[in-house]
Amino acid sequence: MDMLGDDTVRKARIDAGLTLRVAGRQDCAEGIAAFELVAIDGADLPAFTAGSHIDVHLPGGMTRQYSLRNDPTERHRYCIGVLREPSGRGGSAHMHDRLNIGDLIETSLPRNAFALDEKAPFSLLIAGGIGITPILSMAHRLTALGRDFAFHYCARSISRMAFRDEMLGSAFADKLHFHLDDGPAEQKLDLAALLASRPSGAHLYACGPGGFLGAIIAAAKEAWPSEAVHREYFANAVHGPASGDRPFRVTLAGDGRSFEVPPGQSIVAVLAQNGVEIQVSCEQGICGTCVTRVLSGVPDHRDLVLTDKQHADRMTLCCSRALTDALVLDL
Repeated sequence: MDMLGDDTVRKARIDAGLTLRVAGRQDCAEGIAAFELVAIDGADLPAFTAGSHIDVHLPGGMTRQYSLRNDPTERHRYCIGVLREPSGRGGSAHMHDRLNIGDLIETSLPRNAFALDEKAPFSLLIAGGIGITPILSMAHRLTALGRDFAFHYCARSISRMAFRDEMLGSAFADKLHFHLDDGPAEQKLDLAALLASRPSGAHLYACGPGGFLGAIIAAAKEAWPSEAVHREYFANAVHGPASGDRPFRVTLAGDGRSFEVPPGQSIVAVLAQNGVEIQVSCEQGICGTCVTRVLSGVPDHRDLVLTDKQHADRMTLCCSRALTDALVLDL
């Protein structure tokens, strides 16, 4: 997972950070590089849970988010995979071209907006391309817990299938199903058949490109309740300003202050301009860092992280707006 932050509101970040050393680097598939990050002094790193990600702060004010792919029991390292994005804005190119073994980088502490339900009797894991990274960590965790699961990994070709050999040598190799776009028809993923029914109590976890996730959500709609379908996007294509955006007011329940949010500006940006610091990360509505409870008013939800149930009383302040003239926030 790789996402760009926005300089306008980056100064509102308040989360603690880490300085890590690049201990390993490997080209693990076409266009994908794997990095191993460790503490400078070799000490244990803060614990993380399956599905977590870290922010990586790069020169020039760039911030990228990358999912941790390794076993959550490993405290000595964080492992990430980075897809080079030819049409990106420079973050992945910097990681590929300029980040080498021995270099130091600044990161956030791990956060999780794609958490695993560890009590589910069965989990269905589906990854597309670089979306393998958080799903791989989930497979490690489910194996350690002794939970039943199936793991489907889709890629354009075998040359683009990162971490394949690592997975074939893992304790969950018997759970794996590989699907290649350029492979024989019989091995391609049949979403309709796979998701036609839901095993009792099962949860579905999917990560990959937007179109890939859209197809999974559509195929799961009939048999899988929304609360059992978990997905993580790379980017939010609809989070930005829209031509029909209108101004609205936000009021902070804690002290009664009220501010107008004009078209073209986010709630986070307006609050930052008025000295109210909101912790943010992706600024695209896909990480959940800025989720805030709504006490009054109707949000115009533009995130890709909250469920329908969560939308009833919560919103992401980085990209969502209002359908009513005013919102009262639990701040």
